[in-house]
Amino acid sequence: MASRKICLALGFLAFLLAELDAQNKPKKQCRLMAKFNLTGYVDAKNHSLVIAGLFPIHSRIIPVDESILEPVSPMCEGFNFRGFRWMKTMIHTIKEINERTDILPNHTLGYQIFDSCYTNSKAMESAMVILTGQEEFQPNLRNSTGSVLAGMVGAGGSSLSVVTSRILDFHVPQVGYTSSSSLLSDTNQFLTFLRVVASDTMQSEAMVSLIKHFGWVWVGAIAADDDYGKYGVKAFKEKMESANLCVAFSETIPKIYSNEKMQKAVKAIKSSTAKVIVLFTSDIDLSPFVLEMVHHNITDRTWIASEAWITSALIAKPEYFPYFGGAIGFAIPRSVIPGLKEFLYDIHPSKDPTDVLTTEFWQTAFNCTWPNSSVPYNVDHRVNMTGKEDRLYDMSDQLCTGEEKLEDLKNTYLDVSQLRITNNVKQAVYVFAHALDKLSRCQKGKGPIYPHGDCPRIPDFNFFQLMHFMKEIKFKTHDEKWIALDDKGDLKFGHYDILNWQLDDNGEISFVNVGRFSFRRNMFELYIPKNSTIFWNTESSKLPHSVCTDVCPPGTRKVTQEGQPICCFDCLPCADGYVSEKPGQTECDPCGEDDWSNAQKSKCVPKEVEFLAYEEALGFTLVILSIIGALVILAVTVVYVIYRHTPLVNANDRELSFLIQVSLVITVLSSMLFIGKPQHWTCMARQVTLALGFCLCLSSILGKTISLFFAYRISKSKTRLISMHPIFRKLIVVICVAGEIGACAAYLVLEPPRMLKNIEIQNVKIIFECSEGSIEFLCSIFGFDVLLALLCFLTTFVARQLPDNYYEGKCITFGMLAFFIVWISFVPAYLSTKGKLKVAVEILVILASSYSLLGCIFLPKCFIILLRPKRNTDETVGGRVPTVDRSIQLTSASVSSELNSTTVSTILDE
Repeated sequence: MASRKICLALGFLAFLLAELDAQNKPKKQCRLMAKFNLTGYVDAKNHSLVIAGLFPIHSRIIPVDESILEPVSPMCEGFNFRGFRWMKTMIHTIKEINERTDILPNHTLGYQIFDSCYTNSKAMESAMVILTGQEEFQPNLRNSTGSVLAGMVGAGGSSLSVVTSRILDFHVPQVGYTSSSSLLSDTNQFLTFLRVVASDTMQSEAMVSLIKHFGWVWVGAIAADDDYGKYGVKAFKEKMESANLCVAFSETIPKIYSNEKMQKAVKAIKSSTAKVIVLFTSDIDLSPFVLEMVHHNITDRTWIASEAWITSALIAKPEYFPYFGGAIGFAIPRSVIPGLKEFLYDIHPSKDPTDVLTTEFWQTAFNCTWPNSSVPYNVDHRVNMTGKEDRLYDMSDQLCTGEEKLEDLKNTYLDVSQLRITNNVKQAVYVFAHALDKLSRCQKGKGPIYPHGDCPRIPDFNFFQLMHFMKEIKFKTHDEKWIALDDKGDLKFGHYDILNWQLDDNGEISFVNVGRFSFRRNMFELYIPKNSTIFWNTESSKLPHSVCTDVCPPGTRKVTQEGQPICCFDCLPCADGYVSEKPGQTECDPCGEDDWSNAQKSKCVPKEVEFLAYEEALGFTLVILSIIGALVILAVTVVYVIYRHTPLVNANDRELSFLIQVSLVITVLSSMLFIGKPQHWTCMARQVTLALGFCLCLSSILGKTISLFFAYRISKSKTRLISMHPIFRKLIVVICVAGEIGACAAYLVLEPPRMLKNIEIQNVKIIFECSEGSIEFLCSIFGFDVLLALLCFLTTFVARQLPDNYYEGKCITFGMLAFFIVWISFVPAYLSTKGKLKVAVEILVILASSYSLLGCIFLPKCFIILLRPKRNTDETVGGRVPTVDRSIQLTSASVSSELNSTTVSTILDE
């Protein structure tokens, strides 16, 4: 038992000793492996609130040695005078607000400003320090400087603002002064982000409006490889597509210099036909690209600049003007800030030896080394960059004296002529000032604290309570302009200045204002005065022409090339009968029925009208032939009238001869109805007149041939002639003509011919012709004429051997043969011709058949009457005709004389 008690006592003693030892040892604490290497300015003591700021005072970081395994916060290089001025403007604005009594009269503002070095990593480091500080043992949220953090101005570029906003999350309000990416309008991701610069959605709309204004349809696009460039070009492409415009190519400029990527962009520019190129990038990212353009001597391009570089002195150098002169772009409205110039000049390294940024500014500006300074300047670790020598340090051996004059400098820091983004920095600070002022003046019942609308107090407020006063804030600026934000934190309204790069009298680049683009919600207005003098950097100094394919001229239609943008197309000529009167038509319009396309297919013109006109040679010739034929027939008639009592005229019915002459005049003159522009009445008259004329002619000839036929039958038989009274011959004529008139009347009443515009034969012509109406009627009336002609031919052919000194039967036989030959040859000729030639063929056939009848029947008689009058006697004309029965003496003349003397003889059988 005793030993057991001793053991328990010893164990308890050991436990107490161990516990005491543990209590005496210090606790292990979490320590930072290193601190961020940040530069900037802090003034937080004795101030109620602090506004943080991030500015690109340097343009890049120095690459770290990758062999070092421990995390290293890199140094920065490439002093940025423009970013340094922005930072100074924030300090100047905060001091101005602190001096005012109408804003935050009971509170003062301090600042905590860091250099973002225009890189995401430095922006992240700065954001974390702003949020929590760099204390060893515990973070100090919102109070790392000893004063309460109200929010942050920055962080410069869009990508930097995206990164810092994600770090700050929804805890710290952030107001951007140059972050214009449309991504930042997404309140689901960036609830506490606001900005006093217009969204790139507006700038893209402005760019497309400018492109449309100048008639460009084929435009290249180059963007920085960050959120600003990517989302800017994305919005730009969408606007271009909705406007039916085309992006020829889209390339990126690398954030970290890459010769391969840079050459790809250069190749795209050189190989493209696009002469207008949009540059969506910052001046810092653009600088290496500019050197590439100079190295490759790429000129004759028009650059459309975004607001991030249009007024940048880093790019707007006289030596770059041959390559980028004439650039036209959009700039944030210019302003004048009272007192800023004097504040910027109030700088000297001797005021604060620990101010490394001021020392570096002085050394870089005057290219000298400040005595006892270890601050590097003119450092450049970039290698293999086109147009630049590889060097690490380019510091001068000359020491700064401190007597250098800022007035002798010509750099961006002291240039207050183009205060655009600088003015945005001022307004971003004022957004916080006015919101905090509203918070401090909040009345109970109207505050953001639920449910009674209580008001928070400075500094005991959270960020969401401050955002209540920042959302949809509206205030007037120092230059009497209004700043108003919507529920997304974007500007409700505003405008861009449209600037054009031109050379002034001193050989420096000047930014000439040539117009403006105004926006208000979804309303946009581009205004460029007609008298604006714009410099175009082209060979002709005229407006550049930037198209994939020139607009299709009138007379052609646009056909998109397969697999190519809509701006690349082929221009195909319109088909016959189709036209395109306006340039760039996608479809050709058909011409009307009476019109046809001209040779250029650019206009519908009246179709050529075709008909056999009196004025043309062919029509005139046919008229002359018709008139001559009529005159010849009339001459024959005159001869017959004069010699009407002679035996030759009296032979075989003188009255029928006169009827034949009259009918031939009708047929010859009816051919003139076929000439000239067809009318309804001429179409109805010409075929009917022709049919009636031939009917009268052929029926009269039939009266003659029937008498000859009977004479021949008598001469061949042993009978005596039973002579017909002349009235029966004329009765044949009357019956035939009456039947023809009835058929023609039915034809004209039931289905008459009419004038027709024929466009089927030739599309380019309108052939005025006559539609013959009923083919059946037409065939019937002319078929009757054909029947008469056949009867005439058969009767006279049978009696062709009737003997006589002058035998009329042979003449009629030849006349009818000629008549048939002419009309038989007419059929294939008529069917093989079109238009007015078809009419001419018909007229020629009419004339030829009329002439053949005239020549065969009457000219031999006229020859005897006029030139052989001795043969025109009863003895000659009425000679004996040998017959089968010699007792019968019969001649054509005797037959005719018997009938003409109205005696009726009877020949009896022997």
